[in-house]
Amino acid sequence: MALKSAVYKFALNVADLDRQVYGDFPLAVARHPSETEARMMLRVLAFALHASEGLEFGRGISTDDEPDLWRKSLSGDVELWVELGTPDPERLRKACGRAQEVVLYCYGDRATPVWWDKHAAALARFDKLRVYQFDDASCDALAELAQSGLALQCTIEGGDAWLSAGDASFLVKPRPLQEMTS
Repeated sequence: MALKSAVYKFALNVADLDRQVYGDFPLAVARHPSETEARMMLRVLAFALHASEGLEFGRGISTDDEPDLWRKSLSGDVELWVELGTPDPERLRKACGRAQEVVLYCYGDRATPVWWDKHAAALARFDKLRVYQFDDASCDALAELAQSGLALQCTIEGGDAWLSAGDASFLVKPRPLQEMTS
């Protein structure tokens, strides 16, 4: 018998001082049985970093033709494609062909540098792609928050995210590896 996804409900409040986006976003996030709590919470953080009307989660970790998050225009064009992890560069090439903007959030202090050293030159030619890395300490702090019913506040300034929930609060600083060139 296959394991089912666990659904977590979050009350996300975003104050993005960089983009002047402020609002409450009630989220229902399905966590695939093979997905860690840290990765699920990174998806929630990625949502906060790109919060806007129309932003939605993809169908899941096992879906090849959808990202972790995306935003489409009213005509169905993909405006934003957000990936997590260290995907094959071919997947990112296809994403850049489909979307106006592609953002990749890598994680893993040991895996990301190896992956980046191997693929940085190939990824540099994708002018729609931005790549950032989250450190293990940030991932661990996010995983500690993972519980359904969580009220999470995220304040974004200068690209950094200050997160608070209950008695916990911490700063997450995505480290840029590649910025968009156009």
